[in-house]
Amino acid sequence: MQLDALDIIIAVIAAMSVGFSKTGIPSSGIFTVTLMAMVFPAKESVGIVLPMLIIGDVIAVILYRHKVIWKDLLVLLPWVFAGVVAGYYFLSLVDDNWLKMTIGWLVLGLIVVHLFRERMNKTGDWPAGILSWFNPLLGILAGFATMIGNAAGGIMSIYLLAKKLPKEWFVGTAAWFFFIVNLLKVPFSVHLGIIHGDTLIFSAWMIVPIAVGAWLGIRLLNKLSERWFQTFVLAMSAIGSLKLILF
Repeated sequence: MQLDALDIIIAVIAAMSVGFSKTGIPSSGIFTVTLMAMVFPAKESVGIVLPMLIIGDVIAVILYRHKVIWKDLLVLLPWVFAGVVAGYYFLSLVDDNWLKMTIGWLVLGLIVVHLFRERMNKTGDWPAGILSWFNPLLGILAGFATMIGNAAGGIMSIYLLAKKLPKEWFVGTAAWFFFIVNLLKVPFSVHLGIIHGDTLIFSAWMIVPIAVGAWLGIRLLNKLSERWFQTFVLAMSAIGSLKLILF
């Protein structure tokens, strides 16, 4: 794995973004995906990022171990597993360009769904049948997106925003979700050959930047109001999606 100085700087920033997204703004992790795709081919970057994410998950779970709503996770996990399996087969078939475009459009579509859902909540005028499909749809999409590009942060944010969780419970529930799901993805990723000895060594070098990013995330989370937290989550999801689509 040959990297020049600029590649190393970008990778360190990406690692800090991992920690920041795990303890601060969950959907900001989309920047990790885009930054690492600048240094490595898209498929290779998926396998490199996953061990880094698990390191961040461990930090976040320790920090927010008591801030979790288990009922909101357990109802989603069977659907997420179905999405992971679908993503595994998709990842074995597509090239890097299709991969980035798919992730970007997926997250943008979910932002539109969330805004539509908020409007329907205010008016109380929900079309019949939509509510019953909300959890299965987001679960499958989250599993699919996290398997093909470690990019389920935006989708999970839509789900948790819909649950109207306070920000610390939002981050804690997301932390446990991704800890479970990222561990679930490891055997699939090993079988695809995108996790191997070099990716694990690289991730070990990134532990300190990830920890620094986690500390910054905690500091920011304490300063943000609930309203600005939700706005920032949606904005970061949208910007990251456009980055994947356009570049």
